[in-house]
Formats: sequence, structure tokens, C-alpha cells
Amino acid sequence: MGETKNIVLGVSGSIAAHKAIDLASLLAKAGCEVDVVLTCEAQQFVKPLPFQTLTRRRVITSLYDEEETGVAHVRAADRADLLLVAPATANTLAKLACGMASDALGCVALALRPEAKLLVAPAMNGNMWKHPATEANVATLTERGAEFIGPDEGLLSCGYEGIGRLWPVNGIANRALMLLGIEQVND
Repeated sequence: MGETKNIVLGVSGSIAAHKAIDLASLLAKAGCEVDVVLTCEAQQFVKPLPFQTLTRRRVITSLYDEEETGVAHVRAADRADLLLVAPATANTLAKLACGMASDALGCVALALRPEAKLLVAPAMNGNMWKHPATEANVATLTERGAEFIGPDEGLLSCGYEGIGRLWPVNGIANRALMLLGIEQVND
């Protein structure tokens, strides 16, 4: 087996944040070191404990989290082979496209090594996804090398039917592992 790959899993404030717990588990079971970054908004939907338990790593919840070797979000960015943002809200896409560093996730994104990859799994209301501002943010991030997986179609938490659902977790995990050259998980 090759060297261990490091993934930063950025979780933003969507009802789909609960699915990121299973995603973190799948990536850890595949042999990756997974550093989870929860935005303040994500913490309205999920708590650090399940992620910490499944990844066996401390969860980053603030710009001011520290570890023995320095600031946690900078260390996570330094180690990352992949930044996976799942779910990515319209707000998070806008922040990433504008290079905002107002939270730990934004700082990780800006501090990534140039060879690290960025995979984004959007989840939001379909009208938000189709809005010209969101489309422009996706185009900007794509031009910078980000890859998008989804969103999927189906019943949304807002009660609408259509595009905007988080892509299935196994599919996200498999794409992340593929980007890192790791064998995929079973569907």
C-alpha cells in the first residue's frame, strides 16, 4: 500500500450535513486521514463528536483552533492532498470563489498547496443552484481547477422537486478516492 492520503472534509450549513458523517466514515475506512472542518452553519445541523469518533481526529470548528504544532486549519491545509467540500452551500461556493477567509474552511481553501485537489459536492435549493451568481461562482472555481460532483435531482428539503440534492455519498467518496488514486469503496 502507498502512502496515506490526507483529505480535508469541509462541511457547510446544509440539511445534508448529516450525510457528511457517513462520507467521513467511508473515507477513513478507505485508509485516508480525514480532517473535518465544520463551519458555524454546519454546526447547526451536526456536531463534531461523530466525525471525531469515525476519523479518530480532532474536528476543526474555528479559525482559532490550535494543535501542538500550530494553528489547526493551516496544518490541515499543509497536509491535504484533497479538499472535499460536502455539502457545499451557495454561501460556501460564493466565499470560495471570492477567496474569503472569514472561517476555517475558507482559510484551508486559500492555504492549500498548489498540487492539492478541490472536489465540491453542492447541496442547495434548485433556484439557488441555477441562479446566475451561483453559476458564475461555479465557473470561477472550475477555471481554478475545482471539480464538481452533482448536485443530484429529487425531493429537496425545502419541499421542491428538482436539482439541488447532495450527490449520493458513495459516489462522492468514490470520486474523491479516484482523484487520489485509491481503490474505490463498494456501492
